[in-house]
Amino acid sequence: MADGTFAVMMLVLGLTDMNRNYCGTELGCFGRTETTPRFAISAGEVLERRAKPASELYLRYDLGHRTGPFGHAVGFSIGEKGETWLGFGQTYDILRDGSPWFAQLHAMPGLYMDNGGFDLGGPLEFRSGIEVGYEAPSGWRFGVSYDHRSNAGIYKNNPGIETVQMRVSIPIR
Repeated sequence: MADGTFAVMMLVLGLTDMNRNYCGTELGCFGRTETTPRFAISAGEVLERRAKPASELYLRYDLGHRTGPFGHAVGFSIGEKGETWLGFGQTYDILRDGSPWFAQLHAMPGLYMDNGGFDLGGPLEFRSGIEVGYEAPSGWRFGVSYDHRSNAGIYKNNPGIETVQMRVSIPIR
């Protein structure tokens, strides 16, 4: 899944969920609901594809509200050669229903600067992926994430990269 598959999955699942569970309610399809904001820190590696394997640190803040079934998040990553990405986008939780196990899809457009590191083709890059993990009774989440970044073909060069990371997400109360 080295393309925008996760973004498409998030859109299809989220809109289906919205139609079934949100549109007929008093809040409506795009009703705002409160949720626990979270701060997440991840560390992992860019996988070898066109890029050489390299470490990356990723920070994300999940805002304390949803629009329909979609959460909102801000992310920032920095690679070992100084590559940086800053984005804002949506999240969608699946596999919850009272279980401590979860999966979350995300899709976030953002700005990328290679800073002499790996060239992704241009400054506008999209990050989409999935995290699977466990939420402790304290609200802390421990997960493994996989994501893809590329420019969706808007620039002539579109090599794309994938990242696998371990993530810890802390609720902010």
